[in-house]
Amino acid sequence: ITAKAAVIFVTVQYNVTIPATEEQSAETISLYHYGIKDLATIFFYMLVAIIIHAIIQEYVLDKINRKMHFSKTKHSKFNESGQLSAFYLFSCVWGTSILVSENYISDPTSLWRDYPHTLIPFQMKFFYILQLAYWFHAFPELYFQKTKKEDIFRQIVYIGLYLFHIAGAYLLNLTHLGLVLLVLHYFVEFLFHISRLFYFSDERYQKGFSVWAVLFVLGRLLTLILSVLTFGFGLARAEDQQLNFSTGNFNILAVRISVLASICMAQAFMMWKFINFQLRRWREHSSSQPQSVKRKFITTKGKTSRKERENGINGTVTSNGADSPRSRKDKSS
Repeated sequence: ITAKAAVIFVTVQYNVTIPATEEQSAETISLYHYGIKDLATIFFYMLVAIIIHAIIQEYVLDKINRKMHFSKTKHSKFNESGQLSAFYLFSCVWGTSILVSENYISDPTSLWRDYPHTLIPFQMKFFYILQLAYWFHAFPELYFQKTKKEDIFRQIVYIGLYLFHIAGAYLLNLTHLGLVLLVLHYFVEFLFHISRLFYFSDERYQKGFSVWAVLFVLGRLLTLILSVLTFGFGLARAEDQQLNFSTGNFNILAVRISVLASICMAQAFMMWKFINFQLRRWREHSSSQPQSVKRKFITTKGKTSRKERENGINGTVTSNGADSPRSRKDKSS
């Protein structure tokens, strides 16, 4: 009885069958577009994401936490990095396979050619559905993970930025560009969280952060370059630049400027946070170095003074005629 209703939640909706042509292939092709029923699919996979989150937490992260005996602060950060590193790795591998299969890497003009990209293959649509479902599931996880009150606002901003940009690329039919930027961003974030996991296991491991710092800056630059190429050159030179909701065409000057400004502001915000983070680490490192040198100096000075004091006492005792061997000999003679 509920099979028809369950299909809306489980399967991907709005498929369009394109008949085969002699130029393309001998088989029919099924492509997909978005619609209101996608909300039901996103809700179902949001519940699936909550279950997978609990499984990883229970059977992997909690067991490691018991062995390592982390503090409360490290415990929460370790759980966050463990969950995100698994998600970023999965998304990078899947997104890269889509880019290779659709030849988006070998042909950069595919980012804006034939816009609007209203019809997309199954893998790409399912990828966006799961991306939105995962970041929506992060809101109830704030309650399940018992996040501190002072960290809730930071987490909401963090989740909101992901949802805003992923949903924007999905609804504005910018799925090609959005997929490339997501894979690029997820790869850099995966390096950071996997480096933090190794750092928690051994605090001497800090080489991963150096590699991440270089790739972080390169990732921001590459994101800006691809965005400017797409909106400033590719879509700006397209023939059809009229707003049309029926065909899904949003290629007008106002939309292009708004989207490009949003991407630039997001990159500037991340760079500002990155620079503050690096400056704070540099200050902590520079302030800890003089203290360690001072402690070594005080310790060395204290040991020297004790030796000198002992030598002084021995010299005094030796110079005293009543206790020296030579004075005893003189007395006996």
